[in-house]
Parts: sequence; C-alpha cells; structure tokens
Amino acid sequence: MIHQTAIVDKSAVIGKNVQIGPYAIIGENVVIGDDTIIFSHAVIECAEIGKNCKIFSHSAIGTPPQDLKYAGEKTKAIIGDGTVIREYATVNRGTVAHGQTVVGKNCLLMTSSHVAHDCIVGNNVIIANCCAIAGHVEIEDNVIMGGLAAIHQFTRVGKNAIIGGGAMVTMDVIPYAQAQGDRAKLAGLNLVGLKRRQTPSEDIENIKHAYRVLFMSKLTLEQALLKLEEIKGCVPVEEIITFIRKSQRGICRHR
Repeated sequence: MIHQTAIVDKSAVIGKNVQIGPYAIIGENVVIGDDTIIFSHAVIECAEIGKNCKIFSHSAIGTPPQDLKYAGEKTKAIIGDGTVIREYATVNRGTVAHGQTVVGKNCLLMTSSHVAHDCIVGNNVIIANCCAIAGHVEIEDNVIMGGLAAIHQFTRVGKNAIIGGGAMVTMDVIPYAQAQGDRAKLAGLNLVGLKRRQTPSEDIENIKHAYRVLFMSKLTLEQALLKLEEIKGCVPVEEIITFIRKSQRGICRHR
C-alpha cells in the first residue's frame, strides 16, 4: 500500500506487499524489495532496499555523500534483507572511490546513527543510538556498537567485536575483542558474544591464548603472529591473524 501523500519517482521499482507511509519520498534509481515497510517522512534515493526491511520515519537512505570530492557521479546505497533503520538514521550513498555503501542483512541501525559513504557493514550488526561511522569504514558480521561511539574513516572492526558506548575508534579492532574509551583501547574479549553464538569451548580457549600472545607477551607483533600461526585448525585464530596482516591503520592495543 502506498499512501496518497507519498511521492514515488516513476523510475522506482517497488516489490510486492510494500508499504509506503504518509509523506515519504522515494526518489530516482530506487529498488525496494518485497514486504518492506517505509514509514512516514522517510527519504530514499539511489538505493537498493532488500526484502522485509523497516525504514522508520525521517531516516534518509542513499542521499549524497558528505564528501567535498563528490561530483554527482552515479552511485548507490544497498540495504540487506531484514534490516531495520530507525528514526533519523542516515546511510549516504558511495563515491567514485567504491561506488556504493553497503549495509548487510538483519542489521539494526538505531535512532540518529550515521553510516557514511563507501562503508561496508556486515550482517547482524547492531549500531546503537547516535553512533557516527565515517567514510570507507569496514565493519564485519555480528559487531555491536554502543551508543555515541564513533569510528574514524578507513578503520576496520573485526567480526563479533563489541565497541563500548562513547568509544572513539581510530585504529582497527581485531575480531572477537572489546574496545572502549577515547582513544579506544582493547579491554579483553567479547566472551559473552562468543558464548551466545555457541562458539566451541576449544575455540574460545584458543582465542584467549591468541589475545595473551598478542597483547600480554613481550613478543613483537610479527613474532606473535608467527607463534599464532603454529595453531592449526582454529578458524577464529586464523581470522584474527588475517585481519591483523591486512591492517593498514594499525590495530587497537590492550590498555
């Protein structure tokens, strides 16, 4: 159902059973998947919205990036199936650098959160109220961000990490870790998240060992990584090693 006061561009592709509320604006180059609900006063343009999403009032999806280098090139924002975007949240479209901003499946972006241009947000990510995510940030699956946290541009957050409320994250956060403070430091592992996801106890012990080797030994980072590479068959440890080796900004350290 499309409310009579909504404005829908002729180029928009609207799926089955989509609801568009009063005064919502659906601009050009928009695709909306089946069973999605767009609440009143939402603004969507240059975006692909998945199935079973909920886009709440006054949110803005696919609007131009807040980047002075943006010159009007055709880019877009992509929102995965089942994602919920609450009131006043913003997801800007990409720039020529990447071409798109991506938010994965089954995410929750709470009120007044912001995802800037060219970001890649994984699946099952929770971004709490008033979080600010700068351009070109990569957030992997199952990350949780506490309210008012902010992430510096080009920074990466590994899967299953948790960012404390108000944290200012300027360096990469390894998978499975907790980070908090200004500037954010590691404060241990996200053990609660690991247990909730029924991570095998052997893997948890290996992750604990990896954390101790990386941050509590007297080894250099390269020596620590070489030592961890001796652990065979533990996917989470391999993910941590790969994440660190790909880091360009450097990683958050234990406080």
